[in-house]
Amino acid sequence: MMQSLKGVRHLNSSTVKQAVSELSIPVPWGEIRGKIWGPDHGRPVMCLHGWADNCGTFNSLIPLLPKEYRYVALDLPGHGLSSHRPPEAFYSFPLYLMDVRRVADALQWNRFSIIGHSMGGNIAGLFSALYPEKVDAIVLLDSYGFLPTDSKEIPEVIRQGLDEMLQFEEKAEEKGRRVYTYEKAAERLLAANPTLSEQSVRILLERGLDQVDGGVAFTRDFRLNLKNIVRTTLEQCLEFQKRITASTLVILAEDGFEKVFAERDGKKASSALVQAYRDRNQTVVRVPGDHHIHLNDAEVVAPLVSDFLQTN
Repeated sequence: MMQSLKGVRHLNSSTVKQAVSELSIPVPWGEIRGKIWGPDHGRPVMCLHGWADNCGTFNSLIPLLPKEYRYVALDLPGHGLSSHRPPEAFYSFPLYLMDVRRVADALQWNRFSIIGHSMGGNIAGLFSALYPEKVDAIVLLDSYGFLPTDSKEIPEVIRQGLDEMLQFEEKAEEKGRRVYTYEKAAERLLAANPTLSEQSVRILLERGLDQVDGGVAFTRDFRLNLKNIVRTTLEQCLEFQKRITASTLVILAEDGFEKVFAERDGKKASSALVQAYRDRNQTVVRVPGDHHIHLNDAEVVAPLVSDFLQTN
């Protein structure tokens, strides 16, 4: 099967029996890859994963959601099977917003819903604020839709990010890709994300590893580890949030990002964002579980997401 729509390619998948296909959308520096579930003309839902993950993060959740929807889960640039950004580019939120526009335009989606986990939720929040006419519903999975930074910290963060990029460029040619056994790669992923189940690790590594001489290497661009130099203050985040017109469901895990954010003196910011959603009659719920609850134990969040999609 091969269909074309403004450069979009739908590729055969080994899991085609489960009605899942591969997506490839050409972009100026390569391609954005992803996975598709659901009928061609189903209500469109774009699914955006978190930092350093890939679209496999939705493998457990989407099969539990309403079948009449068209779910397109992306490997954001630098993640999974998607191309890395050009050598001089940073991984910043404005560029991710352009990626969402590119994909939506290629798919000819004029209006759609977004499910975003963690960083993907922050992309969803910003995109929905800037393009409110394009988004009818948002589901934020362990995300507030925005990630505020204290204004006093921003100058140092920007300087650190610039310095890290220069250092990376100096060492990039010397380092090359590090090669692991599959077991060691799994250990490394688990060390960075200790709340992942063994099954979740295997799912993320399906698109997170390449076979290379001597073993496997991570597919993600290690520039993702550099400081993000585009930051917003709480005041700016609240101003963006006011511009969202889409119905919004915020699902926060009790042992997830909220707990980490509070430990980083972010309680004031998180409380302000949550209260602002409630003031606008949006839905905020807390569920037992960790930051990857949607992947580790999708049955906990699936009924909430399903009900929200079907009533908004």
